[in-house]
Amino acid sequence: MDRKTKEQIVSELQEKLKQAKLGVLTSFNAMNVEKMEALRNTLRKNHAELKVVKNTLMGIASKETDFQILSDHFKWPVAMVLSYKDPVAPTKALVEFAKKNPELEVKVGVLDGKILTKADITALAELPSREVLLGKLVSVMAAVPTSLVTVLSGVPRSFVQVLNAYGEKQNTLNS
Repeated sequence: MDRKTKEQIVSELQEKLKQAKLGVLTSFNAMNVEKMEALRNTLRKNHAELKVVKNTLMGIASKETDFQILSDHFKWPVAMVLSYKDPVAPTKALVEFAKKNPELEVKVGVLDGKILTKADITALAELPSREVLLGKLVSVMAAVPTSLVTVLSGVPRSFVQVLNAYGEKQNTLNS
């Protein structure tokens, strides 16, 4: 590969790293082409991509990005999973794929500039999806005003019931 091609690869990869919210390094020794394509397709469906780049180029591209903290891990043949939107869905897909294919090993990751261990990545994969979390948030937010209205309407309702009972008592005394 000539120098100009390497510079172009580094430039493109650095732009992707700057845009990515989540990056996960994986080891893929002994994985065949069919399984790599299956992994790529699974990640693509979850708005993520798999990048296999030489470690030296990855180290250069990661400079001045959140992924610079992973530079010590660019030692073995690695593939980087990059997610630009919701970090949970691609992480779930990656962890599930790794469970079914032991030749894929999740190593370490970065989420918004913070390093993630393998245990952190597994915990992230167990979270509900963004849509489920937003749904729960909306239901909690809707419950608060409903409860407030119920509590506030209790006082006038009780007052009206007392007046009604007093009126009925007066009617029975007058009859």
